[in-house]
Amino acid sequence: MKELHDNAYFISRQNDFESSARSYPRKFPFALKKAKGSWVEDVEGNRYLDFLCGAGTLALGHNDDDVKKSMIDLLESDAPLHTLDLMTPVKEKFVETILSLLPEELKNDAKIQFCSPSGTDATDAAIKLCKTATGRGRVIAFSGGYHGMGHGALALTGNRNAKEKVQNLMPGVSFFPYPYSYRCPFGLGGEEGAKAAANYFERTLKDPESGIEKPAAVIIEPIQGEGGVIPAPDEFLKRIRRVTKELDIPLIVDEIQCGIGRSGDVFAFEKSGIVPDVILMSKAIGGSQPMSVVVYKKELDKWSAGAHAGTFRGNQLAMAAGTVVLEKIRQKEFLDEVKRKGKRIEDALLQLKNEVSIIGDVRGRGLMLGIEFIDPNGDVDIMNHPLPSGEIAAEVQKRCFLRHLVMEKGGRNGSVMRCLCALNVKDDEIDFMLDVFTSVVKEIDSEIKAR
Repeated sequence: MKELHDNAYFISRQNDFESSARSYPRKFPFALKKAKGSWVEDVEGNRYLDFLCGAGTLALGHNDDDVKKSMIDLLESDAPLHTLDLMTPVKEKFVETILSLLPEELKNDAKIQFCSPSGTDATDAAIKLCKTATGRGRVIAFSGGYHGMGHGALALTGNRNAKEKVQNLMPGVSFFPYPYSYRCPFGLGGEEGAKAAANYFERTLKDPESGIEKPAAVIIEPIQGEGGVIPAPDEFLKRIRRVTKELDIPLIVDEIQCGIGRSGDVFAFEKSGIVPDVILMSKAIGGSQPMSVVVYKKELDKWSAGAHAGTFRGNQLAMAAGTVVLEKIRQKEFLDEVKRKGKRIEDALLQLKNEVSIIGDVRGRGLMLGIEFIDPNGDVDIMNHPLPSGEIAAEVQKRCFLRHLVMEKGGRNGSVMRCLCALNVKDDEIDFMLDVFTSVVKEIDSEIKAR
């Protein structure tokens, strides 16, 4: 049938039967047929460089040979695929691999909770865990944070647009400023802005008149993802850890997007030298298959049997594939390459920033990078920086797609283009991305200057 080779046919059919909540097809109107490495191919035979990779889920790109073999071998062995939380040799190996990657202080003092497949459930599980262990109810999160779209996780997420039409989310959440140097909420930026945010956090939690009762947990992303690719400075994370330890408040670190090698370390929190009480993992940990895990200190394990469950928490394919990914990304040579490639992209983007007027900031770590677009002719913020422009970012995204490069937006007003490519992306693929992205940005910048 001719229509089976027509993107428009599939998009039209999707529009007929899928909910209005769908998002990616609105930006990328194609139907995928094949995928390998960093490339996807649509039903019309067009190939695209994928710098989204399942929002960071595909650490080794599409259909990595070793990952695929692990799943095929499991399928052909007649091993059980659906096991609830029953034990299997596949699970044993997966757990041992995860534990071996943890900081020494946590490695021999850790428990693991397997959750429903989505990262949002890992967030909900961690909050339930900490509330149960502490007997307290409030949770502290940070502006710009993203922890999932479930009813509890959404309450901890900063984005107001996602929350305004959903009333009565989980109560008892307090938001604190996150150190966002380019748009510092204190109007300071840099080290002074991060210090002010840390001071405010510590003073408020220790102030008997602050109005905020002692929380059950503090949750934070070491590098904010959907919030605009904003790395937390090391000193800020160290301060948060010191204060939470002093006050006996469990610290939850959300590594769902920034973890599993994305930052150039196995876990993004490692660079700061902290050891959290709880770690959230999902996305890349399942080797392209659905999986979410909470790792936490044994002292928090106050749950009774069945206190948290999930029908698909025993996904054996994800455990087999995830083990392969974890073994690959843990290698120093692999992580060094992530850092090298990330630095190469970042340097090129910083050079581009100096040549155009529509890029305000370039930031990130490893292969988690963000490019914030601004309106050079618009108003300015308290830092005297032009306001973010989601319109310009959307036009950049659209034109990149037309030139066969897939990238996603995030950040305030959708103004930040994000790099979430495969961690084993090749240098010639980086060349292609930089060529397309640079030409599009310069083209749009010229048009704006000519107005």
